[in-house]
Amino acid sequence: MIALAGIVLARRWRPAILLVLAAATSAQFWRIYPYVPFAAVEVADDATTPGVDPASCFKVLGLNVLQHNRDYAATIATIATIDRERPDVLLLMETDQPWAKALAPVLARYPHRLLRPIDNTYGLIFATTLPVDQARTKNITDQNTPTVYARLRTRGGQPFDYIGLHPRPPIAGEDTNLRDRKIEHAALRIAGAKVPAMAMGDFNDVAWSRTTQLFKRVGGYLDPRIGRGSYPSFPAQYAAVGWPLDQLFVSKAFTSGRCGYWQTSAPIIGRSPRTCAWRR
Repeated sequence: MIALAGIVLARRWRPAILLVLAAATSAQFWRIYPYVPFAAVEVADDATTPGVDPASCFKVLGLNVLQHNRDYAATIATIATIDRERPDVLLLMETDQPWAKALAPVLARYPHRLLRPIDNTYGLIFATTLPVDQARTKNITDQNTPTVYARLRTRGGQPFDYIGLHPRPPIAGEDTNLRDRKIEHAALRIAGAKVPAMAMGDFNDVAWSRTTQLFKRVGGYLDPRIGRGSYPSFPAQYAAVGWPLDQLFVSKAFTSGRCGYWQTSAPIIGRSPRTCAWRR
């Protein structure tokens, strides 16, 4: 709109309009600068971090299947990526009962599974090959929008907390209170915890928003995207011009072996990062 005003307004106003446009562009770039590849990373690479225990390394993958997409055959074929990447922690979002049934052969490969299929686009499926001390879902801000809370262990025996969430997006006529409260609760849940923590899911919020930045500060989380790229995930078909609504955050004990991106609709699946923890 500012650029359009600079074209249609009188010539004598154009310098002022262009100055405002430059200032707005600079302010926006300042906000997203941490997510450009040449910025300093926030989560260190395990290749450059001494003392990483190989027994504490694992992979995670989050996928929003897009509930109303019923092209199960194509999606299951794409999920063959799981066989190649072999993620140790898997979070599937927007899963209803038909999706749970269609994905049963894939989920059968995981010894620990937690299914909350719901037909309102907020169903969750959590699966892992790691040892599980406890895992459950809770409705935090409203009914039938579950959040996964789990205490897992690496193969080396180190415990860590895991949170998987998919808050409702803001819609016309409603503010962002429900979404923000769910995100904030995920931060408060592990604030001051004695073990490392990881949170991931479709936040329906960009990584640099006020709510997500508050989430990071309260929970003591770090963002593996910082210094590597924004990795936009929505819309999945046009990721190059999209924005990052799907997030992965970890506490300071973690290092990152290979960062990827998270797509928001099937049958496309993002690369899963390997996340390593606990330096010797």
